[in-house]
Amino acid sequence: MTSAFAAGGDTRSLPVPDGLDGMRLDQAVSRLLGLSRTAAAGLIDAGDALVDGVARPNSYKVKAGSWLEVTLPAPAAPPAVVPQAVPGLTVVYADDDIVVVDKPVGVAAHPSPGWTGPTVIGGLAGIGHRISTSGAAERQGVVHRLDVGTTGIMAVAKSERAYTALKRAFKYREVEKRYHAVVQGHPDPLRGTIDAPIDRHPHHDYRWAVVSGGKPSITHYDTLEAFPAASLLDVRLETGRTHQIRVHFSSMRHPCVGDLTYGADPTLSARLGLSRQWLHARSLSFAHPGTGDEVTFVSEYPDDLARALEILRD
Repeated sequence: MTSAFAAGGDTRSLPVPDGLDGMRLDQAVSRLLGLSRTAAAGLIDAGDALVDGVARPNSYKVKAGSWLEVTLPAPAAPPAVVPQAVPGLTVVYADDDIVVVDKPVGVAAHPSPGWTGPTVIGGLAGIGHRISTSGAAERQGVVHRLDVGTTGIMAVAKSERAYTALKRAFKYREVEKRYHAVVQGHPDPLRGTIDAPIDRHPHHDYRWAVVSGGKPSITHYDTLEAFPAASLLDVRLETGRTHQIRVHFSSMRHPCVGDLTYGADPTLSARLGLSRQWLHARSLSFAHPGTGDEVTFVSEYPDDLARALEILRD
């Protein structure tokens, strides 16, 4: 959950809303300020979060109308974009406005705190692509992201007009994002829509979950092929929440094969030789920000996903 309060280096004072009455203090601070649960707990432990002027433990149950006073740490300097060689990063298309890449596994979209591995932005800089200066310094030109463990098509803005147009297109759901996923079991119905809100997991900072009061999240799917233990799905995202596909299918008890973070069977994952989720950004369609023409880009399955599919078909 994000919030206008989530600035850094100053003190925020605000009342506890009725909807958080009875919630643990660390959860309330996390929800109100858009912080991770761990970060909120750290502030409370350090005495930087007071309830009606009094330091309380993380487990303290807040009451509606109580006054929270939270001193936030100064924001860390954003990680720099360092030109780098990124093996497997393939440029599918490029012009003065956009560059479209086929992202390999193990590559993040942009630099972020704690990530020391390769990035799409660093890889593009390494091969001489000039990227839009819009957006936060560490993720200039990035209009949508793929998880580190998800492969496939990703577009980056090179011009200012492209950044503005693509951000608007994603915001107003004018971009068609199609993924292929292999999930455990057989979804019922075979074609359908998952409409369930997503927010940070209440207990695990690195995970997300279907949570009452979370951000609206809509996933459409259709079964392309069924195997004894799994199904190959065509997935279309109407919204673009973090881990949306992984969270939605896990909530239906059909996690992506190989996705141990969200409950996949480790025995099946090992049999298929997977060390990450079977999830691939198959295609991306949008109006070109320069010409207005509809463009579509498609990515073939990488070797590890293709091999796993062959094993399922045998």
